[in-house]
Amino acid sequence: MLKVENVTKYYGDFKAVDNLSFTVNKGEIFGLLGVNGAGKTTTFRMIMGLLDVTDGNITLDGKKIDYDVTDKIGFLTEERSLLTKLSVKEQALFYGTLKGMNKNKILQKLDDLLEEFGISQYKNKKIKELSKGNQQKVQFIMAIINDPSLLILDEPFSGLDPFNIELFKNKITELSNSGSMIIFSSHRMEHVELFCKKLLILQNGKTVLQGELDKIKEKYGKKNILIKGDIDTKKIEKIEGVIKVTELANEYEIKINDKTVVDDVFKAVKNNKITKFLVEEPSLNEIFVSKVGENYEK
Repeated sequence: MLKVENVTKYYGDFKAVDNLSFTVNKGEIFGLLGVNGAGKTTTFRMIMGLLDVTDGNITLDGKKIDYDVTDKIGFLTEERSLLTKLSVKEQALFYGTLKGMNKNKILQKLDDLLEEFGISQYKNKKIKELSKGNQQKVQFIMAIINDPSLLILDEPFSGLDPFNIELFKNKITELSNSGSMIIFSSHRMEHVELFCKKLLILQNGKTVLQGELDKIKEKYGKKNILIKGDIDTKKIEKIEGVIKVTELANEYEIKINDKTVVDDVFKAVKNNKITKFLVEEPSLNEIFVSKVGENYEK
């Protein structure tokens, strides 16, 4: 288990992280979200042992994180962190050695992962000669070559096409199923919803929302109704609890305050020619914008 307990981090007089607490259990994919400058990178660096906490504790499987423990951690950064003048093989040997692996194990693991990601032919190519997408594959391989107990993924799908996003998704799920603890961070909320049952949103170093995703959505209350057919939008807009009616390409989206409004909307359209009436949970993106927006205004 990764345990972050009441962690605060100052840079001089600036408080970058303010009393942060969360846990990530074995086999769990945990979402750590926030806009740029929210404190995510500082948190990652403290977990990695690259920065000391000002106050609080961070432990992995009950141990304070030091150089021995960091061998069990993998980290894919948002920015490219590869040594571009090295070949893929040289990069793997360099990184794997830093993680305490022997040469034979590094090369065997590298061959397996290169084949899995369809880039075996680039083993002896310099990283700077690879496309952005293939560099991202190599960076991901470097993050998992040591079979990490804890894996931190910051914008892992950057530069990838839909096919390779699916490839990454499958590998992340496989790692989770094998017991790895995973912290997943992305500005693409639809990606977070694919994996994370639990999440935390940071704003200015503070936790503004935390918990299980399904309970967060339930508590948020607001829902969307998608209707396809002939409707009187002005009539629907007058219903108490209807926030907004938007005409999309071939259907209407009706935002409502909570599920009690659904029956009133249904009564208003039931005698029309309706081919679709679907009540949707709010997206994580809506909730994120709502929570971050509220805190920007404070």
